[in-house]
Amino acid sequence: MLEVMQQLRGFLTLLLFQFAGVLLKAGTHSQLPGPVIGMALLALWLYFRRRHSHEDVERVANGLLRVLGLLFVPAGVGIMVNLDLLRSSWLPLTVGLAGSTLIALSATAWVMSSLQGRRSKQGAL
Repeated sequence: MLEVMQQLRGFLTLLLFQFAGVLLKAGTHSQLPGPVIGMALLALWLYFRRRHSHEDVERVANGLLRVLGLLFVPAGVGIMVNLDLLRSSWLPLTVGLAGSTLIALSATAWVMSSLQGRRSKQGAL
């Protein structure tokens, strides 16, 4: 019974932070999705409460990660349902995917290079 209560407390914690993120998004008209804001709030909360145990949240998060693949099923069904539309628009979709991938990789490489440069300068001091 204790384990079930810990899992419920962990799940409730995750839901409360997601709800807080949704409320903040609605209140601030932010461009970030509410769940992303909630995840950032959860990360801050976990960071500042690091002295305390987070086993309940960790247990629920690991359980959700184990079934993460199931979340891709609706996307796969959507692709199958709209296959004709995808066939007719394959060129713009391919160019958009390739272009956005190159931009994301370039931005990541630039940020990583910048951070490594800062780190090596700090190590030299």
